[in-house]
Amino acid sequence: MEKPDSVTEKELLQYLEFENEVFGAFSIPDSVPDDSDGAGTQKDAAHTQSESDAVSDSVSETDKEQDHSEREEPVSLSIEERLAKCSTLEDLYSFCETADELRTDLDNTNLVFGVGNPSADLMIIGEAPGEQEDIQGEPFVGAAGQLLNKILKAIRFSREDVYIANILKHRPPGNRNPSTAERERSLPYLLRQIDLIQPRLILCLGRVSGTTLLGREESLKNLRGQFYPFRGAELAVTYHPAALLRNPQWKRPVWEDVQQVRKRYDELAGTP
Repeated sequence: MEKPDSVTEKELLQYLEFENEVFGAFSIPDSVPDDSDGAGTQKDAAHTQSESDAVSDSVSETDKEQDHSEREEPVSLSIEERLAKCSTLEDLYSFCETADELRTDLDNTNLVFGVGNPSADLMIIGEAPGEQEDIQGEPFVGAAGQLLNKILKAIRFSREDVYIANILKHRPPGNRNPSTAERERSLPYLLRQIDLIQPRLILCLGRVSGTTLLGREESLKNLRGQFYPFRGAELAVTYHPAALLRNPQWKRPVWEDVQQVRKRYDELAGTP
């Protein structure tokens, strides 16, 4: 096969004139750049631009992820989870101070947290603070509290030997019984308090106290006279001292109940 004739100078000039007419002026540089300089530089430039775009895209995506992360709302913990973080009674007290759900319909009441031996083997739980308790910030300091002190002394306990608390930690209006909603809101805080103290025996004073902790709606007559397993302890129920002040005929059953508590306490090797 014959090789095609090489392009003549005349043919090249004709092609350039065609290019000029169709595409506009066309100039030929004096020298054609070497591929290693021109084409390579263009490739490097293109590559550099590509890398720059990739980095820019990566930074942009990172910024988006960071912005999204910053916009995410913190996970809110449940009351039980927040209470579990209270590792001491002091922690729990601080938490209770700011807990609006512990408050009742009565404005400007004080927190009545609890008082006594934080390592007590016997924990006494009443129903709700009264007027004097609200003023002093301590449970059982009124007339009912004075009667409780006498009952404790009769079974060889001092007030400092035991730990005393209530179902509610704020006074309800008119010294009324705690409502179901108030009891439900307050119960998790009291349960954490019990877990931190770890008593061997719990004595509930009054039907509200007993039914709230045991989770059963029964008469106090049916609840008293026995011990119930409760969170690693044993729980007994008797009449509230305030009820004794109004109903002296209940003194004998209360005396029977607290004697049983003392006996069981000694059997469990409680101190003192």
